[in-house]
Amino acid sequence: MSLRIVFMGSPDFALPSLSALVSAPNYQVVGVITQPDRASGRGRELKPPPVKSLALELNIPVMQPEKLRLPEPMEQLRAWAPDLIVVAAFGQILKKDVLEMPRYGCINVHASLLPRWRGAAPINAAILHGDEETGVTIMQMDVGLDTGPMLAKKSIRIKPDDTAGSVSQALSTLGADLLIETLPDYLAGNLTATPQPEDGSTYAPMLKKTDGLLDFTQPAVDLERRVRAMNPWPGAWFEWNGNPLKVLRASTVSGEKGLASGSRFTVEGRPAVQSSEGALVLDEVQPAGKKAMPGKSFLAGARDWVAGA
Repeated sequence: MSLRIVFMGSPDFALPSLSALVSAPNYQVVGVITQPDRASGRGRELKPPPVKSLALELNIPVMQPEKLRLPEPMEQLRAWAPDLIVVAAFGQILKKDVLEMPRYGCINVHASLLPRWRGAAPINAAILHGDEETGVTIMQMDVGLDTGPMLAKKSIRIKPDDTAGSVSQALSTLGADLLIETLPDYLAGNLTATPQPEDGSTYAPMLKKTDGLLDFTQPAVDLERRVRAMNPWPGAWFEWNGNPLKVLRASTVSGEKGLASGSRFTVEGRPAVQSSEGALVLDEVQPAGKKAMPGKSFLAGARDWVAGA
């Protein structure tokens, strides 16, 4: 008899875990709960979460409650009668009655090496703070925010050119593999969960659009990390000629002596901005209303880059 699983997740990060559960023998994904469709893009058209699209392709029933704790979604969840709930970047905190509903409880595929970077944006925080490694943790869920006991961990190195997007892609696959590897022993009662130590715990809050703003009174090394940490969303940017200039890729140089923070100059045909320590070279940018382009191409059309500094 197959184990009845309800899967909760929303973004691309959750897709490999859902696919792995569907493909594995002895598991039956009886329902998927994901975030509601949201307005996106210039046309503000409603866009479904990636998990919804995959679930519909797989003919799995989908529920998209604004709040899971409301009576109607709770009734549907009970009707699905899950033996286990698996969560991967769902986007809502589960209440006690949900956590206690399945006989095997709820487990989470979390994109950090807990207790470091609990919260909504662990991948971004790891890059932003210069962590040399990150990873995934399979944990039992409790009423706290990513505070439950840990079942398994796997780590990867963060490469110098990694973005939040590339790390998320790597961890999504790693997390799915570790989930399938961990489940048999967990379900058989052969795994002892390890409580998280409070020592070393950190919190990664949900990102806002303003988190992408580049403040050139900070050191260039921190700005370069922010560029990578905010790629693809919300994107790093600063204001130039009254419009936001997105910075997609950047590097650092020692800078120009005597220049004030925020001063603009060029480095080997590329635009650069002085910071409090060193300078940020803009290797790839996207001006407002235009496509992404190399810094050199941008500079060819930005005649006042230095003159207007």
